[in-house]
Amino acid sequence: MDRGRDFRVYAMAEIPSIALLVEDFAKHVDGFSIGSNDLTQLVLGTDRDNEILVRQDPRYFDERDPAVLRAMYEIIRRAHAMNKSVGICGQAPSVYPEITEFLVRAGIDYVSVNPDAVITTRLLIDSIERKILLEELKELRTKLMNTDPDTEFRNILNKVFKG
Repeated sequence: MDRGRDFRVYAMAEIPSIALLVEDFAKHVDGFSIGSNDLTQLVLGTDRDNEILVRQDPRYFDERDPAVLRAMYEIIRRAHAMNKSVGICGQAPSVYPEITEFLVRAGIDYVSVNPDAVITTRLLIDSIERKILLEELKELRTKLMNTDPDTEFRNILNKVFKG
């Protein structure tokens, strides 16, 4: 059966093996959608619905755990190397701004959140992207300022007057 021109197939990246076998799965899909809740549960080997564990120590189910972040990062990095897009669905981006920043810096292509979190999340992502651009501009400025004055002068002339 032929699929339509605009039809896309995405794999839910909710189990740790996807992070390890992205290249194998990528052959069959157009992209990946990280399911942060299930991925966290399975990477940490804990039951996210077990209130006793969470009351004992909230870290039993914490999407900010380095192992979970590493799995997300590997999915993004390896999928992008295969020219596949990656998004995330789940509560992590709307609950933890630091996860949103981590994902944006890692190159996530889209973030899916509940309707009540859309505006806040969009503003947060905009703020993060501006922060990243400013950091890159500062790095560029530092590099330019560390060149010899004649080279810097010529570079400025070339940029302003196009040669």
